[in-house]
Amino acid sequence: MNEFLLLIRNQIGHQAEWSADKHQQFLGACETYIGNLKKQEKLKAAQPLIREGRMISGTPAGWMEAPFNEKNEVIVGYYHILAKDLDEAVAIAKGNPEFQFGSTARIEVRPIKMKEPSTGFVYPKK
Repeated sequence: MNEFLLLIRNQIGHQAEWSADKHQQFLGACETYIGNLKKQEKLKAAQPLIREGRMISGTPAGWMEAPFNEKNEVIVGYYHILAKDLDEAVAIAKGNPEFQFGSTARIEVRPIKMKEPSTGFVYPKK
């Protein structure tokens, strides 16, 4: 099995107009999705991300730090999954509840590099 990261992107305020009931339905759908991936032994980790933080850039000679202040689309969470190949990872991503509860979600499906081909260095898993 190969490892993939599903980066869940959505509009920053996409849940602002949701009723409390719709929000609970969404959370229940996420729990079911996670439970199904666990049963299939396809899930390594999954967490939502809080929409505040800090953005850093620069070099050791001059760091810049600013509040995280994206105004439109943000990464709202991630899933670290196992899949046979990219096609299977995409199929898993298509089942994410973000798509059932709105029309602004996008999921970036990215293979995780486990080893450097040129040096043989194996990246740590934990």
